[in-house]
Amino acid sequence: MAGKISRIKAPDHTYQEVRYLERLVDDRVPVRVRLSDNSEIDGTIEFYDSRFIRLTRQGEPNLFLFKHDIKYLMEIAGQGPVAALSDEK
Repeated sequence: MAGKISRIKAPDHTYQEVRYLERLVDDRVPVRVRLSDNSEIDGTIEFYDSRFIRLTRQGEPNLFLFKHDIKYLMEIAGQGPVAALSDEK
């Protein structure tokens, strides 16, 4: 039926955030987090819940970042898992 507008409302939550964060944690993917004040922090996500993420950093203190302070996060291209960055061999 061409021209008909759907009246089905989009879901409020798709729960894709949980899947994405689980993959980042499990694969130890390096990420860059941009905060609401435009500062950026690099590390890997070790833990998360509904209100914050724990960011593990190399050679610096680990951070707990509240989600409401995060503008966005992105995977750092060209870097493998953190295990490849460590000095352990």
